[in-house]
Amino acid sequence: MRVPILLFLSLILITSCRKDGGELIPDNDAPPFSKVSSVKIRNYVNRLYIDLIGREPLDEEMNLETFFLQQSNADFASREALVNKIMFDSTFRDGDTSYSLAYFKRIYELNKIRLLEGVSDELLADEAGIFRSNAISDSLGNDLPGYEENMQKYTQLIQVLNSLKALKAGSISIQDQLSFMLQNTIYDLINMNSFNYVNAAFNDLLYRFPTQNEFNISFNMVEDNVPGTIFNQTGQTKGDFASIISQSNECTQGIIIWCYTTLLAREPSSQELYQELQAFGVDKNLQKLQLRILISNEYANF
Repeated sequence: MRVPILLFLSLILITSCRKDGGELIPDNDAPPFSKVSSVKIRNYVNRLYIDLIGREPLDEEMNLETFFLQQSNADFASREALVNKIMFDSTFRDGDTSYSLAYFKRIYELNKIRLLEGVSDELLADEAGIFRSNAISDSLGNDLPGYEENMQKYTQLIQVLNSLKALKAGSISIQDQLSFMLQNTIYDLINMNSFNYVNAAFNDLLYRFPTQNEFNISFNMVEDNVPGTIFNQTGQTKGDFASIISQSNECTQGIIIWCYTTLLAREPSSQELYQELQAFGVDKNLQKLQLRILISNEYANF
């Protein structure tokens, strides 16, 4: 008797699907693909060096730091250790003197680009020397007002030049450095007349222009020494205005925006801004603010 073709095919299918009694191996799931690749780690190291000290790592530095991060799969603790090393390591290094000095010089240069169009220290020193010479001449000629005016301009330029080491030493804050960069003849030359000066100060530090009321108060203070209150602080002179705006809570917010735009190429979200105002707004520690960004998965691209 012939077996129908359909029945024959069914028997073959059932037989082929029957288990042969092979042993199952427990805990043999496919491993998760969570290991950070060497390429991503190297890109991260390269980016850190450029953003923090303004240059790419040397081959020796790249290999050393890549190996260091690989040992812990580039976890947050190892990222933090590397960032702190580049910010604060004072070991002598050819070309940089030290990582720490190179880092604070980078902050200084970025702020000069932001406010003073990247003017060189040589030009600042030359300008300061001119005012000092003028002050000496005024002193010899018994011109006390001229002496005081020229010495003030000299001192303001020297404060800018000294702000690099002062910030590194912790004797001034980042907001003090910004204040110095608002109060000198170079910033005045870039932003001629009180109208431009007030608008530029708001835009450079706060990332916005003043309201009409803010402008009126600030302009009168800068132009005519008229007393006024802005950001809950009272002042009467151009110097008062520069100090008030640079020490304001809005300048604190501007620094947070600056860090996000320079390191992440975007502005902080409302939630990020709120969180950072609770942290940086209290301790004013620029390095901790940058650290929080630099060890994030978004920055690292992990």
